[in-house]
Amino acid sequence: MRARETGRVVACWFHRVPAGAGEAMSGQDSTPELPLELDVHAVAALRAAGEGFLLLDCREPDEHATAHIPGAVLVPMAEIPARLDLLEPHRARRIVVHCHHGGRSLRVTRFLRQRGFTGAQNMAGGIDAWALEIDPTTPRY
Repeated sequence: MRARETGRVVACWFHRVPAGAGEAMSGQDSTPELPLELDVHAVAALRAAGEGFLLLDCREPDEHATAHIPGAVLVPMAEIPARLDLLEPHRARRIVVHCHHGGRSLRVTRFLRQRGFTGAQNMAGGIDAWALEIDPTTPRY
């Protein structure tokens, strides 16, 4: 698979994640079911309200260097399976995943939900929508 945004070859292990997988929350706790995706306005509102969550950037390091949201943690998509230990402390919390336009981050979100990270959500539209709708000082590429 090739990433449209960059032309780089990225990890293929997300291909086998079924389209609806992980969308329902497990019944293991009393956490209300969270939608699979949030728009950038909802993410900005969570940040403004001071809600504690992990903002996970699954783009490549050069993309992150070009444009990033302050406080986002960079773990490139290809490294997610090997770095689940880094995410483990956030298993019971909300994790908002973003990429450039939302495609890679949606795959990462589904992957995480399949592995029990029930609070994982995709930021629809990615950092490009963030730059257009929330923070125009964020560079677009």
